[in-house]
This record gives sequence, C-alpha cells and structure tokens, in this order.
Amino acid sequence: MSATTIRRGGKGVRRATAAKGKARAVQGAKQKTGGAVGAAWNKVPISETGLQKFFIGIFVLLAAASLVALAIYAGLPEAVRDRVGGMADEAGFTVRKVEVRGVDRMDRQAIYERAVAAQQVPMPLMDVDELRGELLQLPWVADARVSRQLPDTLVIDIVERRPHAVLQEGEEFVLIDPSGHRLQPVKRGEAEKMLVLSGDGAAERAAELSELLDAAPALKPQVRAAEWVGHRRWNLTFKTGQVVALPEGDKESSDALVSFARMDGMNRLLGGKVTVFDMRADDRIYMRVPGRAAEEAEMEAQRKRLEREAAQAAAAQESGEEIGG
Repeated sequence: MSATTIRRGGKGVRRATAAKGKARAVQGAKQKTGGAVGAAWNKVPISETGLQKFFIGIFVLLAAASLVALAIYAGLPEAVRDRVGGMADEAGFTVRKVEVRGVDRMDRQAIYERAVAAQQVPMPLMDVDELRGELLQLPWVADARVSRQLPDTLVIDIVERRPHAVLQEGEEFVLIDPSGHRLQPVKRGEAEKMLVLSGDGAAERAAELSELLDAAPALKPQVRAAEWVGHRRWNLTFKTGQVVALPEGDKESSDALVSFARMDGMNRLLGGKVTVFDMRADDRIYMRVPGRAAEEAEMEAQRKRLEREAAQAAAAQESGEEIGG
C-alpha cells in the first residue's frame, strides 16, 4: 500500500500562478517607470558635467553651513571660513561674473565698483545684504536685490529713481526725483529743458507742487519754473515769461490756479501784454503791464501840474478883480 505525503503550507497551482503574474506586473511597472523617468531626464537641457557640478555645489554649501555653525560653536570662525573658502574655490563656486539689470540712466560703473570686492569672496561666504546696503547709498538707487546664480555669477537687480525736475541752488542745477531726492548735477542747458524749482525748501515741496499742477492739466506743460516764496506759497513762471503769484494754502492755491486756467481758456491770458497775474486776493486779480506804471506816473504828474496852473490862474484872476474894484 503506497503512501502519499501532503505538505502543509505548500503553494497550490493557483497561488503559484498568481504569484508569477504579480511578479510580471511589478517588473513591467519598473520598466515603464524607468523608461518614463529616463525619457524625462533626457529632455533636461543640462549636461552630466553641469549636473555633477550643481550637486557638488549643493554639497559644498551644506558643508559650509555645517562648518560655519561648528565654527561659531567652537569659537574658530576664521579658520573654518578659510577652509570653506578653499572648498568653494576648488569646486568653482567663486564670483567671476557680475550681471546688472534694471539700469537705464545711472552710471553702471558705480555698481561694479561696489561689486568688485565680492569677486574675491567665495559664494558661500559673500554677504549679499551688506552689498545691497552699499548699493542703496547710491543717489540713483531706489531699491536693489542681490542674488547668487550658481556656480559663479552674482546678479544685481536695480530699481532706479525717476528724474522729475531740476533744483536751482544759486548758480548750480541738480536733478531731483518726485520726492525731492537729489540725483546728480546738470548743466544749465539741460536744466532749461525741464521744470526748474527754486527757493529755500522747494525740493521738499516737489511732490506737493506736482499735485498742485495736476489740478490744472492744461497749464501744467506750459509751466517752466516754480519759486517757493517765503516758505509759504508758489510763484509760477510760464514759457511765455509771464508769472502767476498764487496765494498761501493748498486749497487756496489750487482754486486760484484752476480759476486762472479757466480765464486763460476764455481770454487767452498767456501770450498777452500782462507780465504778472497776482491772485493772492480772494475776490480780485491784479495785473501788471510793462510800462503802465511809468505812464500812470506821468499822467499823475501832468494832472497835478494842470491843477497847479488852474489854481494859479484862479488866484491871479481874483487878485486882478480886487485891484480893479
């Protein structure tokens, strides 16, 4: 009688078949995933050498951060800084190029002069905040951003101030922005092409003057100069050479300028004989015409002369009548 031994726990036919199917599915998924990743990786426009340098740079930066932290803790910053600098330099992470963006009017050389020191410092040790602070000291720079572009490029983005007018200080002319910030000296010929401000405190009032002129847009492009008088009010000089004396106060001066613009639109005051329009009074406007004062003085003198002659004639006639009587 033969005996058959049945092992407990052994795999049945169905289990074996299911296991083989699962293994094939896993293997197929691996092949598909590997193929997709490989295809995507092949599309990345970076060479193996570039990728190797990039990952080396990441490693250097991480190592540098760890070493600096250790140096601070151990009290040995200088030694570690030298070591970090050497590692970064060997890996090619030293500033070799400076890229400046956003500069239109200012001299780029002033930026490069402040960035040249960074070219001697390894990337991990360069203080971008300190360089930004130095750039903000330049007259034309309203804002700046300094960033590292691995492996060897320093990128500087500049926000320039906008030239607005010219400030006259004695015989000197200085370009200013809308806030009155001084940018750079300019020659008289260049100054005459722009709005010229004068008077003590005029630069600090540049923004207020812009708001005032905006109240009369038809007149704004015709204003050639503005004088801040006695820390109180403005005298505006137009391209025709005529002057409008405005009253004190923001609202009062704005209302007066709008009123003048309305009268000019109706009667063409600009370009006429009147040289000065004094609008400081609430209810009237005083106008000065060249030579009118001399004419009025002569007429007054003539009137007084005629009065004297008439008085003398009357006196002589009265004296003659008394003698005859």
